[in-house]
Amino acid sequence: MKTKSFLLLCLFFGIGLTQLSAQTLQKGNLVALHVFSIKPNPDITLNQYMDVFKNKWVPKFEESFPGLKLFVLKGNRGEYENGIGLLIIFDSIETRDKYWPKMDETSELGQQCMEKLTPINQELNKLGTWSSVRTDWMVE
Repeated sequence: MKTKSFLLLCLFFGIGLTQLSAQTLQKGNLVALHVFSIKPNPDITLNQYMDVFKNKWVPKFEESFPGLKLFVLKGNRGEYENGIGLLIIFDSIETRDKYWPKMDETSELGQQCMEKLTPINQELNKLGTWSSVRTDWMVE
């Protein structure tokens, strides 16, 4: 019984380490940081907007664009205190470039991926609008 428990514990520990390592930045990753300006419609709160953004838009975006991971950020202190940000981690610059080869230019593949977001984008558009400023950073 002790042997089975030990092996099961080792299995869970190994799976946990695998998941943990998948969350770390590595040399060659590309990180995009977006700072958002969100304007919810008058009858919508920022929390309602963010609920759809975090729980529907982000997972659908990750599903539609293989090779990247998104994290929603909330400013804690400083110039963007209480602001909203989005951290996008690409596995490589090549992954970013196959979707967005140049700043403000979406490739044909990127457009096909964006089409998968049409229903959730329409849902967000009913709740308000957003814009962002962004910079892409290479992990060295």
